[in-house]
Amino acid sequence: MEFDHQQFPVEVGTVQILAAAELYRFFHTGDEEIKALRGVDFSLYRGELVALMGPSGSGKSTLLACLAGIDEPDGGMVHAMTVPLSRRPEIEKTRLRATYFGTMLQRNNLLDHLTVLENIYLAQSVLKYPDSAKIDEILSRLGIKQRAESLPAQLSGGERARAGLGVALANAPPILLLDEPTGEVDAETEATILNVLGELASQGSGIVMATHNTAVAKYAHRIARMRDGKFLDV
Repeated sequence: MEFDHQQFPVEVGTVQILAAAELYRFFHTGDEEIKALRGVDFSLYRGELVALMGPSGSGKSTLLACLAGIDEPDGGMVHAMTVPLSRRPEIEKTRLRATYFGTMLQRNNLLDHLTVLENIYLAQSVLKYPDSAKIDEILSRLGIKQRAESLPAQLSGGERARAGLGVALANAPPILLLDEPTGEVDAETEATILNVLGELASQGSGIVMATHNTAVAKYAHRIARMRDGKFLDV
């Protein structure tokens, strides 16, 4: 499969669907304090694909986790669809994540003891009663329908990446946060993933994709570069 450049919309909507203001995140290793985020501001608009780039340790994964409410910033606030996400009880953040976000962060969204089908089924069940037709559509869209009954350990790297994206798409979220979705996959899988992301952006989804691949990043509407826990340019 080849990447279809026409899938990516030329124009971005004007509706802000994700906003972060003055995000700080600190970690401690012994006596050392690591400043993972240093006052980061970020906005995402409907229909926009943002490529998040920077060297390892620049804060990309930490930012994605804070944007999704998986990690709590030490300072600052995140709003999703104008709703405050930060500093809420975990049960509320779980509901908001299931409603507004699809996440694929460092391959952590596949449970090893569940099949591909069961992983997507579980993701849907957080928010609503699972929809078999929708799950079948997701599997077909990603080209992994024939692997529905396979465990993650039985998948190739490309199949695992597509299955992880399938979990992120389970509830048709307006916001997608993806950490290296095309990392360590073959050219055909990369094209499949990019085509799906392009189609979703054209339908109004907002997507933030961390990547080290400059060839992949050039298809984004905007590249946001990080270093030492802050943006170089936005």
